[in-house]
Parts: sequence; C-alpha cells; structure tokens
Amino acid sequence: MIATEQRLRRELAACYRLIAHFRMSDLIFTHISLRLPGPEHHFLINPYGLLFEEITASSLVKIDLQGRPVQPSPHPVNPAGFVIHSAIHAARDDAQCVLHTHTRAGCAVAALECGLLPVNQMSMEFYGRVAYHSYEGIALDMDEQQRLVADLGDKPVMILRNHGLLATGRSVAEAFLRMFYLEKACEIQLAAQSAGHLILPPAAVCVHTERQFNEPERGLKQGELADPDALQLAWAALLRMLEKVAPGYQD
Repeated sequence: MIATEQRLRRELAACYRLIAHFRMSDLIFTHISLRLPGPEHHFLINPYGLLFEEITASSLVKIDLQGRPVQPSPHPVNPAGFVIHSAIHAARDDAQCVLHTHTRAGCAVAALECGLLPVNQMSMEFYGRVAYHSYEGIALDMDEQQRLVADLGDKPVMILRNHGLLATGRSVAEAFLRMFYLEKACEIQLAAQSAGHLILPPAAVCVHTERQFNEPERGLKQGELADPDALQLAWAALLRMLEKVAPGYQD
C-alpha cells in the first residue's frame, strides 16, 4: 500500500504542476483530488495555501469523507474543495480523480445558455457527456452535495454554471486529459462565436466522433482504425516534459 500510495501521490502532484504549467490554475484556489485504494474512501487533495506549482507528492493532504486529516499535516484543506470532491468520491467509484478549474474560457462557457457546443473535433469527445449544475454560491453548503451528485449522474465532466469546469477520471491521466481538452473545446468555441456564424456538424457525425474518442474498439466500421494507446502515450509525454520544467514534484 505504501508503494502504491507513493506512486499515486506523484501522479497527483504531477497533475497539479501540469495544471499550473498550462495556465489553468487560480492562485491557491480550485482543487484536484485522488481517491486512494481501500474501503475507507480516503483521498488526497491539495494543501490549502500552496500555489499549484509548489505542490509536491509529500505535501498532499490525506483526508476522509468527513474532511478529517488521516495523517498529520501542517496544511488545512479548502472547505469548498472538500464539499465538492468528497461528494463525488462517495457517489462514484469510477471517479478516482476529480479535477476542478476556474479558467477564463471555462467560466465564460459556464455563463452561456447554450453551454458547450460541438464546434470542433475536440468538443465532440464530450458530445452527450456533459452534465450541468446550477450556481448556488460558493460550495460551502453540505446540502448542495446531493444536488451536485444528482446533476453529475454518470457523466465524466460537468459545467458548473457561472462557476467553472469539473472533470472526473478513472486515473489521474484520464482526468487531466479530459480537462485539458474540455478547456481547449471552450477556448475554441469562444473564438468561433466571436468570429461569426457557427457551422455545427450533423448529430450523427457528432455521435460517431464521440464513440471514436471514448469507445475506439467498439463497432469499428470497415477501414476504420482505432487508437487505444493515445491516453497513456500522451500522459507519458507530459511526465517527460515535467521532468525538464518542474522535476521537484515527486519529492
């Protein structure tokens, strides 16, 4: 367990550094969590007060579903982070990693009535797979947890209206790549909307493209290839980059 936890700590610390590197952080605010193996539902989250580029594997705080530290730590936990992340970890076994951001593009799309549109190939990964949660104020009300979980349902990502973006993943790599491309999809949509009239692909094409992204080996058509290794290849490339630009994250 110790070796497994250390590996997961390094993966989560890498995710924090990557969010900072790609300018998706918000000072000390927002949060990324990772559930640890075991029936206790313990999870790791950022030490409140550190910038994402400062976070290391050893500084991550281990807490339980009630927000209590499992191990001694000099750092507190963001209360809003606990409310959001504990709710999702308790409700969704597949949401091993939960990532939340307040980016300019994400907040802008979260304020649009239309939400995320299938404007570009990147956005079609999320076609029919985006949940929406109405804004209720800063997430400090424990009663909001039930509504948050109900709105998320079984979707992998959620747009928090007038707030920001949220992505889940069965691994840190999956959650990060989902957030990376959800953010890109929002950026592309805003650029396209500001330039003129949008051209949207037919629904059948969007459905087909979503399957190519998320179920690459199911129902392949004749002559169609699959790319099942893309996630791991991309994550390995990102870790190589981190070793050059932020090698201290593993400490």
